[in-house]
Order: sequence, then structure tokens, then C-alpha cells
Amino acid sequence: MTAARGVVHSEMPEQENGRMQGFQLWLNLPARDKMRAPMYRDIPAGEIPVFTDAEGLRVKVIAGESRGVAGAVSKRVTEPVFLDLELPAGSRYAAPLPPGHNAFVYVYEGVVNVGDRGVPLAKGRMGILTTDPGADGVVLAAAEPSRALLLAGAPLNEPIVQYGPFVMNTAAEIRQAVEDGAAGRLGAIPPRNLAAREEIE
Repeated sequence: MTAARGVVHSEMPEQENGRMQGFQLWLNLPARDKMRAPMYRDIPAGEIPVFTDAEGLRVKVIAGESRGVAGAVSKRVTEPVFLDLELPAGSRYAAPLPPGHNAFVYVYEGVVNVGDRGVPLAKGRMGILTTDPGADGVVLAAAEPSRALLLAGAPLNEPIVQYGPFVMNTAAEIRQAVEDGAAGRLGAIPPRNLAAREEIE
């Protein structure tokens, strides 16, 4: 979902059995795009590219690119990389990251060792990665079956002002967003428009 100038919405995930794990990630929009109309695009699981290597490492490429596989989502300005990694015991994931991107890894099952020194990250922990020009990329290894998210994106280098669910560039813009919300001026995505494919950035 691209909230843009604001959108009223409800999140109602459906689960028939078992336990659902969900992650909500926010990407900031550049100032020039913040007041565009909101949009929504549903991406069924079957449309997310997946590859498996000889070690059994399984990677869902949600955004960006990994090992020549392009993800389901692309954005021109922030160029996000969003990978869901399933690492069998003894497997290893190594890949370059775009130079200058900010990046982190979040482990949600097992334990993942990060970098050449093998710094361990246990379930529920996040590690911020170095992506300066001298860095070769990311190396993740699992001694036990593990799952992790690997995310990276280009910084906007713009001021950020956040209040509740509103993220803008100035305090004045935040005040206007709060007023618009209170007055019912935020947008809504009509149910029939849920499959809109338009991208911004």
C-alpha cells in the first residue's frame, strides 16, 4: 500500500489454521511524492519470485534483485531490496548489496551468523549492516534451520517529521495531515480498485 497523502484502511489478515507471522515495513516517500493519491496493489504469494540453491537455501525476492532474480516490487528512488530467507542448517547466503544503501537483517526463526566473523543474531534480533564502499556485501550462515528478512534501501537524505501514523518533512505538514485526518479528508481505496498496478517513485 502506498499511503501517500493519507488513506483510511483496515488490516484484516486471514489465517485458516496454524500461526501467522506478519511484518509491517514502512518506506518513506520522497517529498515530491508525499501528496499523491494513495494506491494499493495485492501481490499473491504465487507471484513472488523464489529461488532455491544447491544447499537448500530458499529466497523469496519480494523487492529488488538477488542472484539475478528480480523481485515482485520495484521503486525507482529508494530501490528497496526485500528478501525473505529460509536457511537450512549448514547453509550460507552471500550476495552484494547496492552501494550506499542502508541495510539490516532481522531473524525470526533460529540463529543466523552475520559477516565473516560470524556475529550471531538470535530469533527476534536485528543487525544493522555496513554498506560503505569498502564492504563486499552480506554474508549470512545458519548452524540450525533459520528464517530471516534482509532489507536494504537508498536513503532519501530528507528531513523526517513523524507523529502517530503520519510521516512528513516538516512540522507544518504534520499539523496539516492531522487536521485532514480529523476532518475526514484522507483518501480511501475503493474495494474494486484493490488490484491497481500503478507504481510511484
